[in-house]
Amino acid sequence: MNTSTPYLETKKHYPVLDGLRGVAAVMVVCMHVMETFSGGNRFVMIINHGYLAVDFFFLLSGFVIAYAYDDRWSKMTQWDFYKRRLVRLQPMVILGSVVGAALFYFQKGTAFPVIADTPLWKLLMIMAIGATLIPVPISMDIRGWQEMHPLNGPGWSLFFEYIANILYATLFRRFSKLLLGIFAGLTGCVLIGYLVWGPKGDLIGGWSLNSEQLFIGFTRMLFPFIAGLLLCRMNKLIRLQGAFWWCAVLIVLFLSVPRIGDEHHLWMNGLYEAFTVILVFPLIVSIGAGGHIHNPRSARICKFLGDISYPLYITHYPLIYTFTAWVSNNHIPLGPKALLTGLAVAVISILLAYAYLKMYDEPVREWLKRKVLTKKRPANS
Repeated sequence: MNTSTPYLETKKHYPVLDGLRGVAAVMVVCMHVMETFSGGNRFVMIINHGYLAVDFFFLLSGFVIAYAYDDRWSKMTQWDFYKRRLVRLQPMVILGSVVGAALFYFQKGTAFPVIADTPLWKLLMIMAIGATLIPVPISMDIRGWQEMHPLNGPGWSLFFEYIANILYATLFRRFSKLLLGIFAGLTGCVLIGYLVWGPKGDLIGGWSLNSEQLFIGFTRMLFPFIAGLLLCRMNKLIRLQGAFWWCAVLIVLFLSVPRIGDEHHLWMNGLYEAFTVILVFPLIVSIGAGGHIHNPRSARICKFLGDISYPLYITHYPLIYTFTAWVSNNHIPLGPKALLTGLAVAVISILLAYAYLKMYDEPVREWLKRKVLTKKRPANS
């Protein structure tokens, strides 16, 4: 006779951090909608620093993973850890690739000229590869943007998230706070050096499988992830009344700041982004982790935002591709019609994310938990 028991009990969440992750995900969607009208010019983007939400996600990931797993390694193996992370993340990765393939041919036009010449067999092959999160080389691009995941661009950050998880399981979990602090300092110096003295003055990039983009990706991932681990282990939390709302305002403000300086003063914007990632984001996470929610309405808002944050982030971009194609093919200028359509895209993305969560992600994860994360043990007779 056998009985099944969960291998590890789920720890209590930080509700404020869950809500802030959702705020950042919504800002990413808004930034991508408005980016359509920038013509690829990073100096005139609206919601200009929305891409820094990814760096915020890496910081949050480090903090949450340290909280969830640091004290559990006596009860699990590395493979147990990897299985838990795959169960949490991989179902939506697969769905994002499928949604990207379903909308792919609706995006034909001047913005994505390669689509018209892409046969169905190649699309299906890229979809299958994307479902594994294995990056594809530039030579296999089927869109024209040189993305490592051409059906679902944000997959690049999940690729680096998986690398961060592997580094945590093999190395970082064994580090003392002192050693983590040293690595945070070193990777922070690399981040500052790239931003202030680098060729672009910003952290845009990381999505192509070449040396330049991989360097950007690792630079963006390493410091915030390590800083998140260190922040959790230091346990220096800040208690502030109304923490969620104060932190949400900070996130919106810092991600919405226009580009600072011009092409002759790249260091100015680089300095701003370094300040945001190295100082502001850890401050927000410290306040968020130390905050409590007493108002039932605020609690519901945080839960909703936290629930949709990951599904929204990893599934919204196929709609952005389609919106970009519509704007490009019809020469739609930035105006009331474009803004209303963009708002509709954002709202539909949020509604679909919630539907994906309830109808697919949660049921699939529950099934996988029973099949993969449950161990059998003899029952007392």
